[in-house]
Amino acid sequence: MKKVYCEVSKCVGCKSCEIACAVEHSKSKTLFIAISEEPMPVHRRNVQSINKLIISDACHHCQEAPCVSACMSGAMYKDKDGSTQHDEEKCVGCWMCIMACPFGTISRRKKLAIKCDLCKDNVKGPMCVISCPTKALSLKDVQRGEL
Repeated sequence: MKKVYCEVSKCVGCKSCEIACAVEHSKSKTLFIAISEEPMPVHRRNVQSINKLIISDACHHCQEAPCVSACMSGAMYKDKDGSTQHDEEKCVGCWMCIMACPFGTISRRKKLAIKCDLCKDNVKGPMCVISCPTKALSLKDVQRGEL
């Protein structure tokens, strides 16, 4: 199973990861076109300052994901690769996943839950990791039982 980690000592809060995420989840996959799209693309990664530390955070793809257990429609599920995924077709907008997430990394857009999908359809990997100019973000393998 893979997870994206943020090395806070390297994160400068530039938000390149947020922009790359939004562009990757846009219809056009191009920054200059994506900013004009309706609806505007949503980033699944959030850069924030917590007690003077800057951190880029998104879904932790928990092994025992509370959002999956809380989802009444089966829209949140564990994929065969171990990542926590979301099926927009099944989402009914009950927001139980948002309430269950201990990290607050699931947001909503209209009637859909929005969360990191590790850029599952991108063969290069998560765009947040690729776009990070300071290499604060990295994709690492995690063994069962590790955080």
